[in-house]
Amino acid sequence: MIFAGFTSESWQAKAFYPALKKVAGNRMITLLDMLIRVKNAQMNKKERVLVSFSKANLEVAKILKSKNFIQDFERKKKKIKKTEHPFLEINLGSGKQEPAIAGLKIVSKPSRRFYIKKEEIKPVVSGYGISIISTSKGIMTGEEAKKSNLGGELLAEVW
Repeated sequence: MIFAGFTSESWQAKAFYPALKKVAGNRMITLLDMLIRVKNAQMNKKERVLVSFSKANLEVAKILKSKNFIQDFERKKKKIKKTEHPFLEINLGSGKQEPAIAGLKIVSKPSRRFYIKKEEIKPVVSGYGISIISTSKGIMTGEEAKKSNLGGELLAEVW
């Protein structure tokens, strides 16, 4: 079984949980980290990848699963020292098939937020990809936001 994870327990604890939250301080860092980890794991033909848990990561994982970019995901907990830390285990499918994520464009960054109106939501790669938008009603795809007449922060485009 091929597994994309971490090589060192101490590095995993630092990168996953409290240290990252103290440094980052917002959901954007963990969300972008999750998307990049999933893309890199698929490119390297890994079967699974671990990412830190957040509500934003959970919502994006639901979107990626509904659009068949990932096979499945599961919320788990790992005990490190005396505390339990939640994480998401994302199953990417067998490593033998072509990667589902061919490309990824991070649009909004912590240093530069990018907001769009509902009229500005356009198809990604002629309709073969999705845009991930954070709206007042939660994180959703560009299609769902357009149907709901909502604009918001354009987080990323995946194809």
